[in-house]
Amino acid sequence: MTAPRTCSRRLVALPLGMVMATALAILPNVTASAADAVPTATTADATSLSYIVNVATGRGPSTTVKKAIADAGGTIVISYDRIGVIVVHSSNRDFARTIRRVPGVQSAGVTRNAPLAAQSTTEVGATRVLGAKEVASAQSAEGQDPLESSQWDLPAIKADKAHEKTLGSRDVTVAVIDTGVDDTHPDLAPNFDREASVNCASGKPDTADGAWRPSTSEGAAHGTHVAGEIAAAKNGIGMTGVAPGVRVAGIKVSTPADYIYTEAVVCGFVWAAEHHVDVTNNSYYTAPWNFNCLDDPDQRALVDATTRASRYAERKGTVNVAAAGNERRDLDADSLTDPASPNDGTPGDRAIDPHKCLVIPPQLPGVVTVAATGAKGIKSSFSNYGLNVIDVAAPGGDSILYQPPAAPAGDAGILGTMPGGTWAFKAGTSMASPHVAGVAALIKSTHPHATAGQVKALLYSEADATPCTDPYDIDSDGEIDAVCKGPKNHNGFYGRGIVNALNAVTK
Repeated sequence: MTAPRTCSRRLVALPLGMVMATALAILPNVTASAADAVPTATTADATSLSYIVNVATGRGPSTTVKKAIADAGGTIVISYDRIGVIVVHSSNRDFARTIRRVPGVQSAGVTRNAPLAAQSTTEVGATRVLGAKEVASAQSAEGQDPLESSQWDLPAIKADKAHEKTLGSRDVTVAVIDTGVDDTHPDLAPNFDREASVNCASGKPDTADGAWRPSTSEGAAHGTHVAGEIAAAKNGIGMTGVAPGVRVAGIKVSTPADYIYTEAVVCGFVWAAEHHVDVTNNSYYTAPWNFNCLDDPDQRALVDATTRASRYAERKGTVNVAAAGNERRDLDADSLTDPASPNDGTPGDRAIDPHKCLVIPPQLPGVVTVAATGAKGIKSSFSNYGLNVIDVAAPGGDSILYQPPAAPAGDAGILGTMPGGTWAFKAGTSMASPHVAGVAALIKSTHPHATAGQVKALLYSEADATPCTDPYDIDSDGEIDAVCKGPKNHNGFYGRGIVNALNAVTK
């Protein structure tokens, strides 16, 4: 990832060095109910932490639960009644333990270590921003946008051929659940969906105009880059997205300190469900735990809440796509070492079983989990992998030393839009996931009545089956860097295969 703690540690993007105030709005029609007085992250007591309380789905918290929350020193921020998830602030460090004993509470846990006043993506390496002269002198073939000759990733998934058939439907919206999206960018403005955009960082929707835009921190550019990969308009300016005719929305979930917490992700999935979003892209992992272990009551509550939210979105027709992460880990291994948790406290090595300790959201049930490939079409050096974990693969870039692109492309990373009207190359599974989200949007465009499950089935069946790379010695030093298991059409490196945009619009 690039900076903010990347999906190597948070968001799922890698910097190209490797490659190179809150509105009291309530979701319409049901989902959320707000307390009369709601402290926000900026108005809460400096010692307050945020908690998730999970109760029965389909109705709000009972009188007993409400009273118990208040008695334990908690204040309800918002209750997502349809999925039974309540966001609470409290300065009582025993709040979760106390509330778990209350009848009607199914699970509860603290979402962070740092007080509220105090993110997480999956990109790696250093970002290379294109200079004005480089943009001005860019030349592509007739009918292409100026920077398209640098986008080796489009022909890698046959998106260039797909665009000759269709650019995608304006009736389809992809929401970027991330650090925010700059809707003023000339490559994004034509396709931006303001009605489906929001700021969910506090766990409660902030619908103020422009609240979805990124902050000025270095890592906050991540969401805008992802949005361009998906839906940069084919308009004679800059680059072209995988699905340049669909609409793109921004659901901001990162705090000013660039952390992405459970309550924000729950808000994001529920918002997408209630605003008819067809696809979400999730290039991050939730702080503070890289892996959330089901034998820990706090972490189990976070898995429970995000699973409820993502499943709710899928039942409402949303396909959720997520980056697998950038730590070169086999997520199907018997055991792993997690050295980065908690990332908002004092991390320490802990041995975990990745079958019982899950990365959120890529390991949530029903989510499309994406591995990254480089310009040579093999697993990126940094990409996580794992049999029965990876669903599909897509271009995410790699070190130019390992997988240099063919001319005229000169950068082994993935081109994307950047806040302020510029473009840059990044690498990471953060960059692979939006390619899959874009292909899913093309499938939805050509199959407008398909359910989320049907879109996923087509995504998998239309992918190009890719056999294991064996042996996998990405740096050619004579030592095996990773072991791939499984057959050509279902393995730990590429899942069902590398996604195919042309198949998405012709089959």
